[in-house]
Amino acid sequence: PIEEEVKGKRTPQQNKALHKGFSLIADALNMAGLDIRKVLKPEVDIPWTTESVKEYLFRPVMKLMTQKESTTKLEKTKEVEQVWETVMRFLMENHHIEYIDFPNEENKMMSTRENPDFERYYEGSTDVHFD
Repeated sequence: PIEEEVKGKRTPQQNKALHKGFSLIADALNMAGLDIRKVLKPEVDIPWTTESVKEYLFRPVMKLMTQKESTTKLEKTKEVEQVWETVMRFLMENHHIEYIDFPNEENKMMSTRENPDFERYYEGSTDVHFD
């Protein structure tokens, strides 16, 4: 029964957390002055959004790693975490973006203890556990 839950579809809360993560990445890229043009398309100066992170960073990596077309088809623990780590590694190595923890309640608690101002980055995140 537990194995089925881990491999099942994401819950609405997990989906919300994933999109919050996309938003955090978009904010980090924009604050670093790395618009879409500098990361992906050199022709046009386009700021990052939650949806553009999903479509131009997360989804292409997801398709290559899992051969799945939709984020709704990902295993809610293993595959989401693997794709997230790959995207973050790419951004860290190629664009010097600081690692962003996946927005779940555990990471929120750890981050707010270390940096009380960090709470504002997690506004709207949900209590999501992938363990």
